[in-house]
Amino acid sequence: MDPYLPAVEQARLVLAGELSARELVAAYLDRSEAAQEQLNAYTLLDRREALLRAELVDRRVTRGEDPGPMAGVAVALKDLIDQKGLTTTCGSSLYRQLAKRSATVVERLEAAGAVIIGRAGLHEFAFGFSSENHWFGPVRNPWDVTTSPGGSSGGSAVAVASGLAAVAIGTDTGGSVRVPAALTGTVGLKVTHGRVPLTGVFPLAPSLDTVGPLTRTVGDAALVYQAIAGADPKDPYSVVEPVKKQELTSVNGLRVGVPHPWVDQPTDPKLRAAFEASLQRLAGLGAEVSHLEDDFVQPPGMIEAGVYSEIAVVHGKWFPSRADEYGPEVADRLGTALGVTVAASVEARKWREQLREHTFELFRQVDVLATPAVASNHKPIGVDDLLVAGEEMTYRRALSMFSALVNFTSHPAIVLPLSEAGGPPPALQLIGPDWSEHRLLGIGTALEQAGIVAFRPPPTLDVGQPVPAPNNTN
Repeated sequence: MDPYLPAVEQARLVLAGELSARELVAAYLDRSEAAQEQLNAYTLLDRREALLRAELVDRRVTRGEDPGPMAGVAVALKDLIDQKGLTTTCGSSLYRQLAKRSATVVERLEAAGAVIIGRAGLHEFAFGFSSENHWFGPVRNPWDVTTSPGGSSGGSAVAVASGLAAVAIGTDTGGSVRVPAALTGTVGLKVTHGRVPLTGVFPLAPSLDTVGPLTRTVGDAALVYQAIAGADPKDPYSVVEPVKKQELTSVNGLRVGVPHPWVDQPTDPKLRAAFEASLQRLAGLGAEVSHLEDDFVQPPGMIEAGVYSEIAVVHGKWFPSRADEYGPEVADRLGTALGVTVAASVEARKWREQLREHTFELFRQVDVLATPAVASNHKPIGVDDLLVAGEEMTYRRALSMFSALVNFTSHPAIVLPLSEAGGPPPALQLIGPDWSEHRLLGIGTALEQAGIVAFRPPPTLDVGQPVPAPNNTN
């Protein structure tokens, strides 16, 4: 069986008894181990426990019980999310916490029948966009192993794009799910803040942090979203709001807003052309594409002051007293974070409130906002500055230009790989109002069905044995 088969279909086969969860999980573990030296997607592969959990799924199926909608689905979990009995490292040198209980999101995945096979690599403490980890080595992009997969959830995205796992879980504070999705040609869902519990997730900036899926299809993102979304009384940021199932949303009549001058930021010409072509194709399907003007809704605003003040609180117990235990890039940025004044932090909160008001006004006019996903999707490992549309800029600016503002508005957003040439392919970002994940997923599915959105495996990757074929004799 194709290792890129959608997780929805894999779970169906397991539930029907046509495929063994143990064989499925073992095959993904084998692929992951074979690719580790090449891609460095994981900080840990948990073969023993994963196989035991897969066997439990099979036993429940044999007994005629329902193990859940994600039966046997192999999951790569970002290594800052607690998993009982394993050590959380956050991709750092100094944090080693043996988890006494699993994060709420892990409990929900396992209750749905999913099997976590490994802990995915990340940018140190999730504080960055490259996943070039000083302590664990760089995570490598399967489209070109000399390039970054983005971050901070780089290992999660690589596992999915390379067929090393069926789906993955990442976190997104300024684009850390959506950026690696855009750089690996996968689907990344950033949820409304408060939608998925943060209990048991090491924080970067708690008022901005979100947990979300990285997948190969929109249907798989919806499958994971349904499993992990919902309020948690143990999470102070959790919000009690009904979780609606994905609804297939017709593109015909959909009001799509293109926010200027935000979308006018310097962007790679190929990505710009692909974005404009996607808008034309949307219009061709009956969407109403309108161009909106709002000078306030554009980067950088007060992003750094807003996020750095929270990061400084999280790391103040270690930094600067243990500065030499941080990688150089993260240490440098933490030094800046600790320098943010109270006045700047207060001003950033006011800016954030105004930003939300401005985006609320935009959503009175349209159903979704559309932007490119990133300004550049090619970041060589070890290179800090990129030339984008003739302008030199830091890689962090190029990768987060269209994502970071969304965390400050708290809105959900989805990044979708476009069915156009490119390695990786260009990607589209759609942003919705609060609690509209079900609509974004429905729109994404409609775009898949129309051929505008599609996943393509990296063409040159060879990581060993295929996933086993289903047994149709059962």
